[in-house]
Amino acid sequence: MPTDHNPLIHNDSRSIGGREIVVFLAALPLFLLAAYWLLPDRSLVSLLGGFFGAGLLAVIVAVAPLGPVALPALGFRAVGWRPVLFGTLGTAAVSIAVSQVGPEAEGVKQAMKIAHEPAAFLISLALLGGLAPLVEELVFRGLLYGWLESRWGGGVAFVASSLAFAAAHVEPAHAFLVLPLGLLFGWLRWRTGSLWPSLVAHMANNGLAVTAAAYLQV
Repeated sequence: MPTDHNPLIHNDSRSIGGREIVVFLAALPLFLLAAYWLLPDRSLVSLLGGFFGAGLLAVIVAVAPLGPVALPALGFRAVGWRPVLFGTLGTAAVSIAVSQVGPEAEGVKQAMKIAHEPAAFLISLALLGGLAPLVEELVFRGLLYGWLESRWGGGVAFVASSLAFAAAHVEPAHAFLVLPLGLLFGWLRWRTGSLWPSLVAHMANNGLAVTAAAYLQV
């Protein structure tokens, strides 16, 4: 049953409001500029690290005034193991399916090249399999979903946040390929009221992709 009809889901936290969204949107470009200016080099690893690091800091600044309820407001609520397992296996199936319907996006190719060097594998795994999905989930299924849900309900939040997630990948081929994953992640958030299933599934998917790029390259 969708969380719109379960009042117990929301009895432990305040909803994400417009203030948090405005603060995030104002802080993000400032942190991006600071990160770009402070980067020791302009390698892809540094740029990606600076980009996602800035995103994480912007989320923290946006929700910090909420205090102890910040984490549940973002969706960090207890959930059983079944949705986590279902989300992880479902994501693997969807990811395999969409990889067969079109060419790999150029952005994905460039990002996965990081893992080709043995010395860079752990860095790429931490960056692309850890930090990137964490930030994306916090932004799209945490901040954006929480704000939309508080105003228009879980159904609207599910669809709109999923579309925004795909659009944020910019490159048309990449956006097309990640849309099914975005819809699955959004549905998990809507169905469970928790960020954990989509977060674990997203990290597992990216981590497996990085590992495959490093060890299964032809």
